[in-house]
Amino acid sequence: MIMSFSTIEIMFYLAAILAIVASIKVVTGSNTVHALMYLVVSLLAVAVCFYLMGAPFAAGLEVIVYAGAILVLFVFAIMMFGLTEDEHQHAPQNTLTSWLGPSILSLALLAVLLFSITDSGIQNRLSSGVISAKEVGIALYGPYVLAVEIASFLLLSGLVSAYHYAKPTHESLSETQSTQMDSEEQL
Repeated sequence: MIMSFSTIEIMFYLAAILAIVASIKVVTGSNTVHALMYLVVSLLAVAVCFYLMGAPFAAGLEVIVYAGAILVLFVFAIMMFGLTEDEHQHAPQNTLTSWLGPSILSLALLAVLLFSITDSGIQNRLSSGVISAKEVGIALYGPYVLAVEIASFLLLSGLVSAYHYAKPTHESLSETQSTQMDSEEQL
């Protein structure tokens, strides 16, 4: 039994495979910053999948909200909480090979996206099944309102957990205050 795939299906499955590979690298990676780079690639690959399914609005939201805003917050959290201090001590010194994986995945994703945008056959098939922003809103706040609310509670619990784990302990807080008092006395 020979299966024949259309060009749009091949592009979709290629973007899906890129998303899966990048997501596996996020989970198995040991360096936080590199894991974030793989997460960006994964989210962009999912956005390409949305685009190829005829949902350009969802693809745009994926890029703007997740790959843009939320990952910027992750980078700021890593910088603020000093999560990379231990990684610098144990990190490999060759940075070229550590950026090679995300670069290859990004280039493959760029090739898929450019091919799907420039191919007129794909564009004709996609424009026939475009989902409007109004339809997305009606679906999200209609039959899927419970899923949206559950996702918001999960994000809130993640935020509270991150604050709880990142806040200084009582002992280190008193040490910080005594250090500040000592420095003020010296002035």
